[in-house]
Amino acid sequence: MAVLIHWWVSGLKPTDWNPWVAIRGLQERRFHAPYQTTTTDPSMLFSDYTLAQRLEGADAAGAVECVQILARHHPEIGAAVQPIAGGYAVYAGPDSPITQAIALGMQGPVTSADLDQLEHFFESRNAPLQIELCPLADQSLVELLAAGPYRVVEFSNVLAHTISKQESFSLTNAAVQLREVANAEVDLWARIITRGFVDVSQPPQSFIDVAQASYHIATATSFLATVDGQPAGGGTVAVYDKVATLFGQSTLKQFRNRGVQTAVIGISLAVAVRSGCDLAMMCALPGSTSQRNAERHGFRVCYTRTKLEKTPDLT
Repeated sequence: MAVLIHWWVSGLKPTDWNPWVAIRGLQERRFHAPYQTTTTDPSMLFSDYTLAQRLEGADAAGAVECVQILARHHPEIGAAVQPIAGGYAVYAGPDSPITQAIALGMQGPVTSADLDQLEHFFESRNAPLQIELCPLADQSLVELLAAGPYRVVEFSNVLAHTISKQESFSLTNAAVQLREVANAEVDLWARIITRGFVDVSQPPQSFIDVAQASYHIATATSFLATVDGQPAGGGTVAVYDKVATLFGQSTLKQFRNRGVQTAVIGISLAVAVRSGCDLAMMCALPGSTSQRNAERHGFRVCYTRTKLEKTPDLT
């Protein structure tokens, strides 16, 4: 669950930097690589369309399953998901952190009819339309969005790490204790996780609902971290098509900079090895502590997503 970021570029006028030009540039470089490299190293990752399809597909699968769980446990929310444009429109409430469109344009061209369908899905539910745009999505999607009333609201880095059966991960920080979350403590864990994200004593119920739903994902393993016997944070890892997705990692403010997230990432990678995964992924805000902690574990940035939001019609 990423935190919304408003970007200010000091000293630049709006006309000095056009995000659509930047996005088009990323797309063009995908098809015009200046050189080609081959390697026999199985741990080497290439940030190409095939890799992006796997990562976007695994991330989308988690969101879809989470919404399906919400629909069963909380029918009053009206949670829904609809396949559109090779990806999914996801609704879990108007203020839910997972209400957005994901993995669009990852299976081929996108049409104006697809975009109309997407907009209707959210507008009919009085929900904001936000799109997580992968820079390797089909160029047709970029052109459609560039012609519409969309603005950039956030960037996030997608990181990946190749998994080897020979790898081992151990907890080296004695100050942090980790345990799998038991059914009886799901509510406690969900509140700790969401408090770590929003830094308030009473998180929004929509955030708590999503955290609780993520615990019930079929392939998920959730962890609670404690420091000096006190709940301090945690996270979840789920497996889709041999890709381990690490998400929901947070730490309460008073326990930060004590190795909690580092420990959660390590034990999540151990689950990935045990589950037979060959790839692990997680998302982080660019230049954040989360990105740095992931890179310490061998993750590397594969590409940067752009979150777009449809601006309201004020006419």
